[in-house]
Amino acid sequence: MTDNNNEVLPIVDEDGNVLGSILRGQAHDGRKVLHPVVHLHLFNSKGELYLQRRPDWKPIQPGKWDTAVGDHISYGETVEQAFNREVMEELGISVPNPTPMGHYVFDSKVEKELVYVFKTIYDGPIHPSAD
Repeated sequence: MTDNNNEVLPIVDEDGNVLGSILRGQAHDGRKVLHPVVHLHLFNSKGELYLQRRPDWKPIQPGKWDTAVGDHISYGETVEQAFNREVMEELGISVPNPTPMGHYVFDSKVEKELVYVFKTIYDGPIHPSAD
């Protein structure tokens, strides 16, 4: 399995305004073009944090522990649409009323992301993606 390097992502400024588009593969090749992602910090009512282990096939941070949900916003998609899509794809659930925690710029050696962070408390069943 591999990421779709031809997926079209928005190029954004630090306020999230769309300035253009870039392919996913180009966004991760060291150009460091700012592109948006969503992340979810999922807690249960006991305060325990749910984490996911990134697949070993991922080109960035393979095999490392990460937020419950984290992925790109596709070109033409809103933050809320991407959040709902990714939560369903990665956990197989819907999260009613997630709390937005703001956004920040993550800058690594190979990419630059505008990270929109959400949190929620959820005690129901989770059906993580096999990927």
